[in-house]
Amino acid sequence: MTIKRRSVEPVEQVTFIVPDLTVKDLLSVIPAHCYKRSAFKSSLYIVWDSFLLYVIYTVTTLTDTYISPSHVSLPDPILYSITRFALWSVYGFSAGLVATGLWVIAHECGHQAFSEYKSINNTVGWILHSALGVPYHSWRITHGKHHALTAHLTSDQVFVPRTRSQLKLPKFNPSKEDAIGSTVAEEVQNELREALGDSPIGAAIGAAGYLLVGWPMYLIRNASGQKHYPWGSNHFNPTQPIFSPHQYNLVMISDVGILLWLAGLVAWSMTRGFGEMFRIYFVPYLWVNHWLVLITFLQHTDPLLPHYRQGAFTFPRGALSTFDRSLLGGLGKFAGWIGGSVTHGISETHVLHHVSSKIPHYNAWEASDALRKRLVEAGYDLQGAPGGWSEVVRVFSQCKFVEDTGDVVFYKNSRGIAAARGIFTDGSVSDSGVELSK
Repeated sequence: MTIKRRSVEPVEQVTFIVPDLTVKDLLSVIPAHCYKRSAFKSSLYIVWDSFLLYVIYTVTTLTDTYISPSHVSLPDPILYSITRFALWSVYGFSAGLVATGLWVIAHECGHQAFSEYKSINNTVGWILHSALGVPYHSWRITHGKHHALTAHLTSDQVFVPRTRSQLKLPKFNPSKEDAIGSTVAEEVQNELREALGDSPIGAAIGAAGYLLVGWPMYLIRNASGQKHYPWGSNHFNPTQPIFSPHQYNLVMISDVGILLWLAGLVAWSMTRGFGEMFRIYFVPYLWVNHWLVLITFLQHTDPLLPHYRQGAFTFPRGALSTFDRSLLGGLGKFAGWIGGSVTHGISETHVLHHVSSKIPHYNAWEASDALRKRLVEAGYDLQGAPGGWSEVVRVFSQCKFVEDTGDVVFYKNSRGIAAARGIFTDGSVSDSGVELSK
Protein backbone atom coordinates (compact mmCIF):
# COMPACT_ATOMS: atom_id res chain seq x y z
CA MET A 1 0.00 0.00 0.00
CA THR A 2 1.50 3.28 -1.13
CA ILE A 3 0.56 6.60 0.42
CA LYS A 4 0.94 9.38 -2.13
CA ARG A 5 -0.40 12.89 -2.26
CA ARG A 6 -3.07 13.37 -4.90
CA SER A 7 -2.96 16.57 -6.88
CA VAL A 8 -6.75 16.77 -6.98
CA GLU A 9 -9.40 16.06 -4.39
CA PRO A 10 -9.85 12.28 -4.21
CA VAL A 11 -13.13 10.75 -5.32
CA GLU A 12 -12.44 7.23 -4.06
CA GLN A 13 -10.97 6.59 -0.66
CA VAL A 14 -7.47 5.20 -0.29
CA THR A 15 -7.38 2.00 1.71
CA PHE A 16 -4.84 2.44 4.48
CA ILE A 17 -3.57 -0.77 6.06
CA VAL A 18 -2.93 0.03 9.72
CA PRO A 19 0.74 -0.84 10.40
CA ASP A 20 1.60 -3.81 12.60
CA LEU A 21 5.35 -3.21 12.49
CA THR A 22 7.22 -3.41 15.80
CA VAL A 23 9.83 -1.03 17.17
CA LYS A 24 12.42 -3.76 16.55
CA ASP A 25 11.32 -3.99 12.90
CA LEU A 26 11.98 -0.30 12.45
CA LEU A 27 15.19 0.10 14.45
CA SER A 28 16.93 -3.06 13.26
CA VAL A 29 17.42 -1.78 9.70
CA ILE A 30 19.27 1.37 10.79
CA PRO A 31 23.10 1.04 10.60
CA ALA A 32 24.64 0.99 14.08
CA HIS A 33 27.02 3.90 13.41
CA CYS A 34 24.06 6.21 12.72
CA TYR A 35 23.29 6.26 16.44
CA LYS A 36 26.67 7.77 17.32
CA ARG A 37 26.57 11.36 18.63
CA SER A 38 29.55 13.71 18.64
CA ALA A 39 29.64 17.02 20.51
CA PHE A 40 32.52 18.16 18.32
CA LYS A 41 30.80 17.34 15.03
CA SER A 42 27.51 18.82 16.18
CA SER A 43 29.31 22.00 17.29
CA LEU A 44 30.81 22.40 13.83
CA TYR A 45 27.30 22.84 12.45
CA ILE A 46 26.68 25.67 14.93
CA VAL A 47 29.89 27.31 13.72
CA TRP A 48 28.86 26.79 10.09
CA ASP A 49 25.37 28.22 10.56
CA SER A 50 26.80 31.20 12.45
CA PHE A 51 29.31 31.78 9.66
CA LEU A 52 26.54 31.74 7.06
CA LEU A 53 24.58 34.30 9.07
CA TYR A 54 27.70 36.49 9.29
CA VAL A 55 28.23 36.25 5.51
CA ILE A 56 24.58 37.09 4.77
CA TYR A 57 24.71 40.09 7.12
CA THR A 58 28.07 41.32 5.78
CA VAL A 59 27.04 41.06 2.12
CA THR A 60 23.75 42.83 2.88
CA THR A 61 25.29 45.73 4.78
CA LEU A 62 28.04 46.15 2.18
CA THR A 63 25.50 46.19 -0.64
CA ASP A 64 23.38 48.68 1.31
CA THR A 65 26.22 51.20 1.29
CA TYR A 66 26.15 51.26 -2.51
CA ILE A 67 22.42 52.01 -2.75
CA SER A 68 22.89 55.79 -2.92
CA PRO A 69 23.06 58.47 -5.63
CA SER A 70 26.84 58.64 -5.22
CA HIS A 71 27.21 55.02 -6.34
CA VAL A 72 24.22 54.24 -8.56
CA SER A 73 21.83 56.39 -10.56
CA LEU A 74 18.13 55.55 -10.33
CA PRO A 75 15.38 57.42 -12.24
CA ASP A 76 13.37 58.30 -9.12
CA PRO A 77 14.57 58.98 -5.54
CA ILE A 78 11.92 56.67 -4.08
CA LEU A 79 13.56 53.75 -5.88
CA TYR A 80 16.49 53.93 -3.46
CA SER A 81 14.15 53.20 -0.55
CA ILE A 82 12.38 50.45 -2.49
CA THR A 83 15.68 48.83 -3.45
CA ARG A 84 16.95 49.00 0.11
CA PHE A 85 13.68 47.47 1.36
CA ALA A 86 14.00 44.66 -1.18
CA LEU A 87 17.62 44.05 -0.15
CA TRP A 88 16.78 43.74 3.54
CA SER A 89 13.75 41.59 2.72
CA VAL A 90 16.07 39.11 1.00
CA TYR A 91 18.33 39.32 4.05
CA GLY A 92 15.42 38.54 6.40
CA PHE A 93 14.33 35.56 4.31
CA SER A 94 17.85 34.14 3.94
CA ALA A 95 18.92 34.73 7.54
CA GLY A 96 15.63 33.26 8.79
CA LEU A 97 16.13 30.09 6.77
CA VAL A 98 19.68 29.64 8.07
CA ALA A 99 18.66 30.46 11.64
CA THR A 100 16.06 27.72 11.35
CA GLY A 101 19.03 25.38 11.10
CA LEU A 102 20.24 26.65 14.48
CA TRP A 103 16.74 26.06 15.82
CA VAL A 104 16.95 22.47 14.58
CA ILE A 105 20.26 21.93 16.38
CA ALA A 106 18.73 23.27 19.61
CA HIS A 107 15.81 20.90 19.05
CA GLU A 108 18.27 18.02 18.74
CA CYS A 109 19.76 19.06 22.08
CA GLY A 110 16.32 18.56 23.61
CA HIS A 111 16.30 15.03 22.22
CA GLN A 112 19.82 14.43 23.59
CA ALA A 113 21.03 13.94 20.01
CA PHE A 114 23.69 16.69 20.14
CA SER A 115 26.20 14.69 22.19
CA GLU A 116 26.55 11.77 24.56
CA TYR A 117 26.39 14.11 27.57
CA LYS A 118 23.10 15.41 28.97
CA SER A 119 24.71 18.46 30.59
CA ILE A 120 26.24 19.57 27.29
CA ASN A 121 23.00 18.95 25.42
CA ASN A 122 20.88 20.96 27.84
CA THR A 123 23.38 23.82 28.15
CA VAL A 124 23.76 24.27 24.37
CA GLY A 125 20.02 23.78 23.82
CA TRP A 126 19.10 26.35 26.48
CA ILE A 127 21.47 28.96 24.98
CA LEU A 128 20.38 28.44 21.37
CA HIS A 129 16.66 28.16 22.03
CA SER A 130 16.64 31.10 24.46
CA ALA A 131 18.38 33.20 21.79
CA LEU A 132 15.49 32.31 19.46
CA GLY A 133 12.75 33.06 21.97
CA VAL A 134 12.00 29.44 22.85
CA PRO A 135 11.54 28.24 26.46
CA TYR A 136 13.97 25.33 26.13
CA HIS A 137 13.02 22.88 28.87
CA SER A 138 9.32 23.74 28.79
CA TRP A 139 9.05 22.95 25.11
CA ARG A 140 11.44 19.99 25.40
CA ILE A 141 9.06 18.41 27.91
CA THR A 142 5.89 18.78 25.84
CA HIS A 143 7.74 17.89 22.65
CA GLY A 144 8.88 14.66 24.28
CA LYS A 145 5.24 13.82 25.01
CA HIS A 146 4.43 14.56 21.38
CA HIS A 147 7.05 12.05 20.24
CA ALA A 148 5.82 9.37 22.62
CA LEU A 149 2.18 9.83 21.57
CA THR A 150 2.31 11.12 18.00
CA ALA A 151 -1.10 11.11 16.28
CA HIS A 152 -2.89 10.02 19.48
CA LEU A 153 -6.16 11.95 19.37
CA THR A 154 -6.44 12.54 23.09
CA SER A 155 -2.79 12.55 24.22
CA ASP A 156 -0.68 14.11 21.46
CA GLN A 157 0.41 17.65 22.29
CA VAL A 158 0.26 19.57 19.02
CA PHE A 159 -1.49 19.55 15.63
CA VAL A 160 -4.37 17.72 17.26
CA PRO A 161 -7.37 17.42 14.90
CA ARG A 162 -10.64 18.92 16.04
CA THR A 163 -13.60 16.59 16.05
CA ARG A 164 -17.01 17.21 14.57
CA SER A 165 -18.53 17.86 17.99
CA GLN A 166 -15.68 20.14 19.14
CA LEU A 167 -16.31 22.36 16.11
CA LYS A 168 -20.07 22.19 16.79
CA LEU A 169 -20.74 20.89 13.30
CA PRO A 170 -24.03 19.24 12.31
CA LYS A 171 -24.18 15.72 13.77
CA PHE A 172 -23.15 12.86 11.55
CA ASN A 173 -26.25 11.35 9.93
CA PRO A 174 -25.55 8.12 8.00
CA SER A 175 -29.10 7.93 6.64
CA LYS A 176 -28.50 11.22 4.81
CA GLU A 177 -24.81 11.12 4.08
CA ASP A 178 -25.06 7.58 2.71
CA ALA A 179 -27.27 8.89 -0.08
CA ILE A 180 -24.29 9.49 -2.35
CA GLY A 181 -24.94 11.94 -5.16
CA SER A 182 -28.45 12.69 -3.97
CA THR A 183 -29.97 16.07 -3.27
CA VAL A 184 -30.03 15.15 0.43
CA ALA A 185 -26.26 14.53 0.45
CA GLU A 186 -25.69 17.86 -1.32
CA GLU A 187 -27.71 19.58 1.39
CA VAL A 188 -25.50 18.01 4.06
CA GLN A 189 -22.38 19.13 2.21
CA ASN A 190 -23.65 22.68 1.97
CA GLU A 191 -24.55 22.65 5.67
CA LEU A 192 -21.00 21.59 6.56
CA ARG A 193 -19.47 24.18 4.25
CA GLU A 194 -21.55 26.93 5.78
CA ALA A 195 -20.66 25.84 9.32
CA LEU A 196 -16.94 25.76 8.49
CA GLY A 197 -16.99 29.00 6.50
CA ASP A 198 -15.02 27.26 3.77
CA SER A 199 -13.63 29.18 0.79
CA PRO A 200 -10.34 29.29 -1.14
CA ILE A 201 -9.64 32.82 0.10
CA GLY A 202 -10.49 31.80 3.64
CA ALA A 203 -8.08 28.86 3.42
CA ALA A 204 -5.29 31.11 2.15
CA ILE A 205 -5.88 33.70 4.89
CA GLY A 206 -6.15 31.02 7.55
CA ALA A 207 -2.93 29.37 6.40
CA ALA A 208 -1.11 32.71 6.35
CA GLY A 209 -2.22 33.51 9.88
CA TYR A 210 -1.18 30.05 11.00
CA LEU A 211 2.32 30.54 9.59
CA LEU A 212 2.69 34.02 11.09
CA VAL A 213 1.51 33.52 14.68
CA GLY A 214 0.96 29.77 15.05
CA TRP A 215 4.18 29.12 16.99
CA PRO A 216 3.87 31.88 19.64
CA MET A 217 0.16 31.08 20.04
CA TYR A 218 1.02 27.46 20.79
CA LEU A 219 3.50 28.53 23.47
CA ILE A 220 1.24 31.21 24.94
CA ARG A 221 -2.18 29.54 24.85
CA ASN A 222 -1.77 25.97 23.59
CA ALA A 223 -3.16 26.67 20.11
CA SER A 224 -3.52 23.40 18.13
CA GLY A 225 -2.95 21.45 21.37
CA GLN A 226 -5.29 19.24 23.39
CA LYS A 227 -8.72 20.71 24.04
CA HIS A 228 -8.99 19.02 27.45
CA TYR A 229 -6.28 21.29 28.86
CA PRO A 230 -7.75 24.34 30.65
CA TRP A 231 -8.10 27.52 28.62
CA GLY A 232 -4.91 29.55 28.71
CA SER A 233 -2.56 26.62 29.26
CA ASN A 234 0.93 27.75 28.31
CA HIS A 235 4.63 26.93 28.37
CA PHE A 236 5.65 29.60 30.88
CA ASN A 237 3.69 28.79 34.04
CA PRO A 238 5.26 25.79 35.84
CA THR A 239 1.97 24.96 37.56
CA GLN A 240 0.19 24.30 34.28
CA PRO A 241 -1.28 20.79 33.82
CA ILE A 242 1.04 20.15 30.88
CA PHE A 243 3.88 19.88 33.41
CA SER A 244 4.53 17.62 36.41
CA PRO A 245 5.43 19.09 39.83
CA HIS A 246 9.02 17.82 39.61
CA GLN A 247 9.50 19.85 36.41
CA TYR A 248 8.86 23.18 38.17
CA ASN A 249 12.50 24.30 38.29
CA LEU A 250 13.10 23.35 34.65
CA VAL A 251 10.22 25.57 33.54
CA MET A 252 11.57 28.42 35.66
CA ILE A 253 15.03 28.03 34.09
CA SER A 254 13.34 28.23 30.69
CA ASP A 255 11.54 31.41 31.75
CA VAL A 256 14.85 32.96 32.81
CA GLY A 257 16.15 32.34 29.30
CA ILE A 258 13.12 34.11 27.81
CA LEU A 259 13.48 37.06 30.19
CA LEU A 260 17.13 37.45 29.23
CA TRP A 261 16.12 37.27 25.55
CA LEU A 262 13.51 39.99 25.98
CA ALA A 263 15.92 42.14 28.00
CA GLY A 264 18.49 41.82 25.23
CA LEU A 265 16.01 42.94 22.57
CA VAL A 266 14.90 45.90 24.68
CA ALA A 267 18.51 46.95 25.39
CA TRP A 268 19.37 46.65 21.69
CA SER A 269 16.35 48.78 20.74
CA MET A 270 17.19 51.45 23.33
CA THR A 271 20.90 51.70 22.54
CA ARG A 272 20.98 51.10 18.78
CA GLY A 273 17.41 51.88 17.78
CA PHE A 274 14.32 49.73 17.32
CA GLY A 275 14.70 49.88 13.54
CA GLU A 276 18.10 48.20 13.61
CA MET A 277 16.93 45.48 15.99
CA PHE A 278 13.81 44.87 13.93
CA ARG A 279 15.69 44.76 10.62
CA ILE A 280 18.65 42.64 11.70
CA TYR A 281 17.09 40.27 14.25
CA PHE A 282 13.31 40.39 14.45
CA VAL A 283 12.46 39.90 10.76
CA PRO A 284 14.63 36.76 10.53
CA TYR A 285 13.11 35.65 13.85
CA LEU A 286 9.62 35.88 12.31
CA TRP A 287 10.86 33.82 9.35
CA VAL A 288 12.21 31.17 11.75
CA ASN A 289 8.78 30.92 13.37
CA HIS A 290 7.20 30.71 9.92
CA TRP A 291 9.47 27.88 8.75
CA LEU A 292 9.01 26.01 12.01
CA VAL A 293 5.22 26.00 11.65
CA LEU A 294 5.29 25.25 7.92
CA ILE A 295 7.64 22.29 8.35
CA THR A 296 5.96 20.73 11.37
CA PHE A 297 2.41 21.36 10.17
CA LEU A 298 3.07 19.57 6.89
CA GLN A 299 4.91 16.74 8.63
CA HIS A 300 1.88 15.89 10.75
CA THR A 301 -1.10 17.07 8.76
CA ASP A 302 -2.42 15.60 5.51
CA PRO A 303 -5.68 13.98 4.38
CA LEU A 304 -3.78 10.69 4.00
CA LEU A 305 -2.23 10.58 7.47
CA PRO A 306 -4.15 8.62 10.15
CA HIS A 307 -4.86 9.56 13.74
CA TYR A 308 -5.56 7.00 16.44
CA ARG A 309 -7.68 6.66 19.52
CA GLN A 310 -6.48 4.64 22.50
CA GLY A 311 -7.89 1.35 21.24
CA ALA A 312 -5.65 1.31 18.17
CA PHE A 313 -2.64 3.42 19.14
CA THR A 314 0.89 2.01 19.35
CA PHE A 315 4.20 3.85 19.26
CA PRO A 316 5.17 2.51 15.79
CA ARG A 317 1.78 3.51 14.37
CA GLY A 318 2.19 7.01 15.74
CA ALA A 319 5.75 7.30 14.47
CA LEU A 320 4.57 6.30 10.99
CA SER A 321 1.73 8.85 11.02
CA THR A 322 3.98 11.52 9.57
CA PHE A 323 5.45 12.47 6.20
CA ASP A 324 8.90 13.23 4.90
CA ARG A 325 8.76 16.27 2.63
CA SER A 326 11.36 18.11 0.58
CA LEU A 327 11.42 21.66 1.92
CA LEU A 328 11.21 24.05 -1.06
CA GLY A 329 11.46 21.05 -3.39
CA GLY A 330 8.45 22.30 -5.30
CA LEU A 331 10.60 25.19 -6.57
CA GLY A 332 13.10 22.83 -8.17
CA LYS A 333 15.89 20.45 -7.20
CA PHE A 334 18.35 23.21 -6.35
CA ALA A 335 15.84 24.98 -4.09
CA GLY A 336 15.07 21.63 -2.47
CA TRP A 337 18.78 21.03 -1.88
CA ILE A 338 19.13 24.48 -0.29
CA GLY A 339 16.07 23.98 1.90
CA GLY A 340 17.18 20.56 3.09
CA SER A 341 20.80 21.55 3.64
CA VAL A 342 20.38 24.74 5.65
CA THR A 343 17.64 23.24 7.85
CA HIS A 344 19.63 20.03 8.37
CA GLY A 345 17.07 17.71 6.80
CA ILE A 346 14.45 18.19 9.50
CA SER A 347 11.68 18.02 6.91
CA GLU A 348 13.26 15.37 4.68
CA THR A 349 14.05 12.82 7.43
CA HIS A 350 11.14 13.33 9.79
CA VAL A 351 9.76 9.78 9.78
CA LEU A 352 13.16 8.52 10.89
CA HIS A 353 13.27 11.23 13.54
CA HIS A 354 10.06 9.90 15.06
CA VAL A 355 11.29 6.33 14.97
CA SER A 356 14.56 7.26 16.73
CA SER A 357 14.89 10.86 17.88
CA LYS A 358 18.42 10.50 19.28
CA ILE A 359 19.99 10.10 15.84
CA PRO A 360 21.81 13.38 14.98
CA HIS A 361 20.87 15.12 11.76
CA TYR A 362 24.19 14.40 10.02
CA ASN A 363 23.48 10.66 10.36
CA ALA A 364 19.75 10.96 9.74
CA TRP A 365 20.06 11.01 5.94
CA GLU A 366 21.66 7.56 5.79
CA ALA A 367 19.41 6.19 8.53
CA SER A 368 16.34 7.58 6.80
CA ASP A 369 17.28 5.91 3.50
CA ALA A 370 17.63 2.56 5.27
CA LEU A 371 14.33 2.94 7.09
CA ARG A 372 12.54 4.09 3.95
CA LYS A 373 13.58 0.93 2.09
CA ARG A 374 12.15 -1.21 4.89
CA LEU A 375 8.89 0.71 4.88
CA VAL A 376 8.51 0.48 1.12
CA GLU A 377 9.03 -3.28 1.37
CA ALA A 378 6.21 -3.33 3.93
CA GLY A 379 4.00 -1.30 1.58
CA TYR A 380 4.38 2.19 3.06
CA ASP A 381 5.74 5.14 1.13
CA LEU A 382 5.64 8.05 3.54
CA GLN A 383 7.02 10.64 1.13
CA GLY A 384 4.67 13.60 0.97
CA ALA A 385 4.52 16.40 -1.57
CA PRO A 386 7.25 19.07 -1.35
CA GLY A 387 6.80 21.47 1.55
CA GLY A 388 5.86 24.99 0.52
CA TRP A 389 3.19 27.64 0.77
CA SER A 390 0.84 26.16 -1.82
CA GLU A 391 0.98 22.81 -0.04
CA VAL A 392 0.10 24.47 3.28
CA VAL A 393 -2.97 26.06 1.66
CA ARG A 394 -3.99 22.74 0.07
CA VAL A 395 -3.65 20.80 3.32
CA PHE A 396 -5.28 23.59 5.34
CA SER A 397 -8.28 23.54 3.00
CA GLN A 398 -8.65 19.74 3.00
CA CYS A 399 -8.06 18.95 6.70
CA LYS A 400 -11.06 20.33 8.56
CA PHE A 401 -12.17 17.82 11.17
CA VAL A 402 -12.33 14.16 12.18
CA GLU A 403 -15.27 12.12 13.35
CA ASP A 404 -16.03 11.54 17.03
CA THR A 405 -16.00 7.76 16.62
CA GLY A 406 -13.58 5.22 15.22
CA ASP A 407 -10.21 3.99 16.46
CA VAL A 408 -8.48 5.08 13.22
CA VAL A 409 -9.68 8.32 11.69
CA PHE A 410 -8.64 10.58 8.83
CA TYR A 411 -9.30 14.23 8.24
CA LYS A 412 -12.44 15.16 6.36
CA ASN A 413 -12.78 18.24 4.18
CA SER A 414 -15.55 20.81 4.28
CA ARG A 415 -17.88 18.48 2.36
CA GLY A 416 -17.46 15.65 4.84
CA ILE A 417 -15.21 13.62 2.55
CA ALA A 418 -12.26 11.67 3.95
CA ALA A 419 -9.42 10.77 1.58
CA ALA A 420 -8.64 7.44 3.25
CA ARG A 421 -10.07 4.73 5.45
CA GLY A 422 -8.23 2.47 7.86
CA ILE A 423 -8.23 -1.31 7.47
CA PHE A 424 -6.62 -3.57 10.06
CA THR A 425 -4.50 -6.50 8.96
CA ASP A 426 -7.28 -8.89 9.95
CA GLY A 427 -9.52 -7.19 7.41
CA SER A 428 -11.72 -5.35 9.89
CA VAL A 429 -12.64 -1.76 9.13
CA SER A 430 -12.21 1.20 11.46
CA ASP A 431 -15.71 2.61 11.22
CA SER A 432 -15.43 6.37 11.56
CA GLY A 433 -18.59 7.10 9.62
CA VAL A 434 -19.86 6.61 6.10
CA GLU A 435 -18.00 8.95 3.77
CA LEU A 436 -19.51 11.34 1.30
CA SER A 437 -18.15 11.35 -2.23
CA LYS A 438 -18.68 13.28 -5.42
